[in-house]
This record gives sequence, C-alpha cells and structure tokens, in this order.
Amino acid sequence: MVKSIFGAMALGAMATASLAPVATAQTPAGKPTIVLVHGAFADSSSWNGVVRLLERDGYTVVAAANPLRSVSGDARSVGDVVASISGPVVLVGHSYGGSVISAAAEGKPNVKALVYVAAFAPDVGETAGGLSGKFPGSTLKPALAPPVPLSGGGNDLYIQQSRFHDQFAADVPEAQAKLMAAGQRPIADKALGEAATEAAWKHLPTWFIYGDQDKNIPPQALAFMAERAHSRQTVVVKGGSHVVMVSHPEAVAALIEKAVGGKP
Repeated sequence: MVKSIFGAMALGAMATASLAPVATAQTPAGKPTIVLVHGAFADSSSWNGVVRLLERDGYTVVAAANPLRSVSGDARSVGDVVASISGPVVLVGHSYGGSVISAAAEGKPNVKALVYVAAFAPDVGETAGGLSGKFPGSTLKPALAPPVPLSGGGNDLYIQQSRFHDQFAADVPEAQAKLMAAGQRPIADKALGEAATEAAWKHLPTWFIYGDQDKNIPPQALAFMAERAHSRQTVVVKGGSHVVMVSHPEAVAALIEKAVGGKP
C-alpha cells in the first residue's frame, strides 16, 4: 500500500452531525428514516440542502451527532441513534462518516441500505488515512492547520481557514465556504488512523456518489471502494468537490431516494 498522505501523523476520523430529537421522530408509514452522518471539518448544516429535499418528499431525517473522536466510539454513538428509531433506516455517511456507518450498521437489523457520499468504505483492518494514501491526489495534509494539542493526549485537526475553500469546497460559493471554514468541526488525529473492525457494506446494499475534483479523498480511491462494495449505482459529479452534498444536494438526495427503493 502506498504510504498514507498523512505520513506519521495518524489523522482522525471524518464525521459529525446534529443534535436532533431522534427518539421523537415519527416516520411516515412505508418510508424509512434517513440518518445522515457528516464528516470531519464539516458539521450537521452541511446536510441542510439534502434535508430540505428529503423532507419535501415526506421522509423523516435525522443528522446524527458524530463526536469525531474514534471510529469505534463514533460508531457506538451513531448506532445508539439507529437503535432508538422504530422502523427501517437508511444510513448515509459523508467522508469519514463512511467509516462510521460501516461499523454502526453492524447488529442493527433495521438498517436496510448504506449511502456513501464522498466517503470511506474501509474493509476490516483498513484506515481512512491508509485508503487516502492508496492512490495519488489528496492535498489535505499541507492544507491542515498546526495540530491543536488535547489535554487528554493526541491532537485535534483543522483545515487552515485560508485554504478551506480550495481544499474542501471549491464548488461552493466563496462566502458560504468562509462560513463553513469558521464553523468546521475538528477531528481527533487518532480517528483517521484507527483500523476498521466492521464492514457492513459487505452484506448491505450500497450506493456511492462523489465529485471528480475531490481533493480530500482521491477520486481513484472512491472509485476503488465503490467497485469493491458492489455499489448498486455510483454517481460521479463532474467538477464536484469533497462536499457534493452542499454543492449538489439534488443529486445526493436523488441517490438516497433510490437507495430507499433499492433501485440502481
């Protein structure tokens, strides 16, 4: 395997989300609840455009809170959200959130499908950092700000605000990207270096969407993971950045609805 772009620094996991009132969510008859898990350097608001479209079409949507501390811990957190929902669930992960949903779905019989949005789908033993370095193209490492030391050990990672637009969200209006940069959620460096212990995509149907101009996860890596997971449908957004759910919410929502129906 090609040396990880993160070098010796084990970059953390990519995922976060919103503090939604999960237990009180009521899913319309016949429709699953859509659980969205965002990635590192983003927050729950990155799903706003997708949420609006899904709710317009009658779905109950929850943006699950993702701590961005470790794959195993984050998966337990998201798994608790899933377990609190009566009825079927479609799990959707962005970026590092893909690592989280791949683990969180295990042992949750109500999860019916997985949707990966510019997201990692690691096999057992693989890390997000290792998958990013498997193919050339990521420019994340030099775009990171100096690590923020944590009192309990390890570091939090941020993208430099001055480089956020170009690195993370190049197809988003600059003013919007500036707000995203200021509100970005950091990830603990150990999360991106934590090996997966579960790979739910091996037994659940999957769908993938990503941009061909992604600078965080190389498009070749995303294509490799989609093919390996036997994706029912893979959508490649021309000119799309790492945050296709922000810049192309219609395409992302449409693919999620296909996953709901189990259609390619």
